Amino acid sequence: MQSQWITIDGIIKQGHQVASGMAENSPYPGSTIEMQTPFFQKLGLDLTPFFPATLNVSISPYTFTVKQPEYTFQKVEWTSKHPPEDFSFSRCRVVYNNIRYDTLIYYPHPETKKTHFQDNSTVEILAPLIPNLSYGDRIQIELNSLEIEISP
Repeated sequence: MQSQWITIDGIIKQGHQVASGMAENSPYPGSTIEMQTPFFQKLGLDLTPFFPATLNVSISPYTFTVKQPEYTFQKVEWTSKHPPEDFSFSRCRVVYNNIRYDTLIYYPHPETKKTHFQDNSTVEILAPLIPNLSYGDRIQIELNSLEIEISP
């Protein structure tokens, strides 16, 4: 697949903590990413290189739209707690402290998601564990503009 990389600044923010399994009121027994990993693996996408949580990155005042992601999986039945969901993924990179990490945009389609929505200026990213990364830290996201559109 072709790539046209663009860079956007972002700030790490706290999410719902359901993906990581840290939410006190989560209906799931642990990390939803950990629960979903075997389903995506069977569909051809290996998430095991990534920490089983998402980075929530605010790109405000910009917003993003998923256009033509590298991966889209429809009607993924990863839990019995709600109907199947659609997911898209797009390769990207996170730059933090001058180190570049290979990452993935994780996009559960809001039209098939029951709860824990993100606004369209918050990008959820699957990444390896990044040392010392904390809420409020500034990062850069390098993304493929053929797959993800950024708007003012």
